[in-house]
Amino acid sequence: MKKFLQLKELSSGYGDVPIIKGLSLEVNSGSITALVGSNGAGKTTLMHTISGLLPVMDGEIFLDGEPISGTMPHRRVGLGLSLVPEGRSLFGELTVLENLMLGAYPRRARGDQSANLDKVMSVFPKLAERQSQIAHTMSGGERQMISVGRALMSAPTILMLDEPSLGLSPNLCSELFRALAEIRRAGTGILLVEQNAKQSLAIADRGYLLE
Repeated sequence: MKKFLQLKELSSGYGDVPIIKGLSLEVNSGSITALVGSNGAGKTTLMHTISGLLPVMDGEIFLDGEPISGTMPHRRVGLGLSLVPEGRSLFGELTVLENLMLGAYPRRARGDQSANLDKVMSVFPKLAERQSQIAHTMSGGERQMISVGRALMSAPTILMLDEPSLGLSPNLCSELFRALAEIRRAGTGILLVEQNAKQSLAIADRGYLLE
């Protein structure tokens, strides 16, 4: 299987302090790779490094075989990397549809906005029913659906999610993980960072433990 995202001996951190040291992992297309670990292990640091929000201290990040460690964050989105950050980070005063359409800004996604929107609505039927609702009036689970849907609107090859189940009820967690399995079946590679090891590993094709 083609390795769309590879990390080789990656080290990263803040200032001169490394948080991640010599980490290697792979995320294939059409698969879910789960990364689990305790608070402070460096999971969010890793996601920010892959996204380009933090610099690489050592090692390399490859996307579809090409090194991207020196690439700006917005260009990584254009290459097919999309991050759903911890905390969702929606535009609360905009509608569901307006938030989703902001994800379609990259050039790779502009020509397929309607098709990508249809895919998002099929994965999250609740969003189809509430397209005109203001985002901050939605429940926590619904806001998480918007956040994932917005990332999907960029037509990613690799979708990265940082603690997507945080603060969600067990029923909403189950609904979210069902949606992730559906996204995988459509061919997208998923890197899932979670403290909920049992639920994330249950749907993952591969798992890593970060100590």
